[in-house]
Amino acid sequence: MDFSNLVQTVLIYALPVIFAITVHEAAHGYAARYFGDNTAYMMGRVTLNPIRHIDPIGTILMPLMLYFATSGAFLFGYAKPVPVNFGHLRNPKRHMIWVALAGPASNFVMAIGWALLLVALIAVGVNEPFFIQMARGGVLVNLVMWAFNLFPLPPLDGGRVLAGLLPRGRAQMVLARIEPYGFFIVMGLVLAGIVSRLWLQPLMSVGYGAIRLLLIPFTALLR
Repeated sequence: MDFSNLVQTVLIYALPVIFAITVHEAAHGYAARYFGDNTAYMMGRVTLNPIRHIDPIGTILMPLMLYFATSGAFLFGYAKPVPVNFGHLRNPKRHMIWVALAGPASNFVMAIGWALLLVALIAVGVNEPFFIQMARGGVLVNLVMWAFNLFPLPPLDGGRVLAGLLPRGRAQMVLARIEPYGFFIVMGLVLAGIVSRLWLQPLMSVGYGAIRLLLIPFTALLR
């Protein structure tokens, strides 16, 4: 593997990944506090300080190991989950949905922000490949986090949303029993290509399409 290419790739994606992870986790904490649970706030997790959210293994070691092991073909990582006591929410079943959606929603907003930055760079004539690639990387990273976290299986955010939408009873009990093994199930589906083919790619196509539509007024100014 070309070491210089590795360093360049790390530098291009480092800032987008740090922002994506930090804002995603903080958004969960902000939403939980808004709806009545101060657990994350009391533990110092309602913050944009990335150090409070980085997990040494999941955020740094695992992605680097996977990058080397697969020559950059597959990357996966995670941050420290924000602690939320759903029982403290004013309406646990309904507000659980909004707390779960806050993270992916923040990533979609950031994807739009990086896309606007890309348009702005082009508009002012910045041709430096590093900054152009970083802006494009910011869009990609955030759309991946947005789509992946919406996958409807606990412990992902989509699983929380599904639990909040399902009526109380057997279905929620099944989800609760799956959750301790959810990470391994999701990883198995990822390695088998099922998540990418049936979930990530279709949802990201929708995401890219939505962002292109939102950018039409701004790109029109460049013509």
